[in-house]
Amino acid sequence: MSNKPVRLNAPLRLRTSFRFPIADRAARTDVLIGAAWLLVPVVGWLLNLGHRVEVVHRLQHGRPGFPAWRHPGRLLWHGLVTAAAMVGYTAPGGLLTAAGLCWGSVPVAVVGGVLFVAAIAAIPGFMTHYCVAFHATELFDPVRALRRVAACGAAYWRAWGIALAGLAVSVLGLLAAGVGFLVTSVWFWQVAGFSFATVFTDTHQLAPAGAEPPLPAPPAETNEVE
Repeated sequence: MSNKPVRLNAPLRLRTSFRFPIADRAARTDVLIGAAWLLVPVVGWLLNLGHRVEVVHRLQHGRPGFPAWRHPGRLLWHGLVTAAAMVGYTAPGGLLTAAGLCWGSVPVAVVGGVLFVAAIAAIPGFMTHYCVAFHATELFDPVRALRRVAACGAAYWRAWGIALAGLAVSVLGLLAAGVGFLVTSVWFWQVAGFSFATVFTDTHQLAPAGAEPPLPAPPAETNEVE
């Protein structure tokens, strides 16, 4: 297997995105570490979410995406703040949809469904921008996030197509006694993260390669710099 890492300036293609999480030894090792962390409820998922943020951040600044498990405290912090943003975006639509179904109100359920889908669409619009310099202000502006999505045009939906294809492939991990799904799900998350990061970084010209900003971190790790 090749040991040449995939860079963020690679063309957005199914093969490139699928290869990204397994292109070199460091990437494959990180996927296995992520799979092992998933055995820890909640915390493992948050760490994997933070890990994807860290990987994209490294790529945006001209560095190899992997390895990126060196600072678990920082990864957990990024996982917490981005998960909070996801919940904040999707909760209104989700609650409204549930209320509509509970009350038997089709209009309320439809409005809730539309809001929920719009929230899902907006999430990549803030995630990649947050990765640049870890500014939390990037996370809580849904209108700006949707504008960023619209600016990406067809490339954004191509990224969604690749992400959904990766999701379909990841289900094959269930064939390996279910345990394989831990590995394939982490692989899928990296495929999706790389695909969206490629589109948004290119469209919005994020973080010129080599321009490394300070790395904000939780209080306990403020002085940690790679």
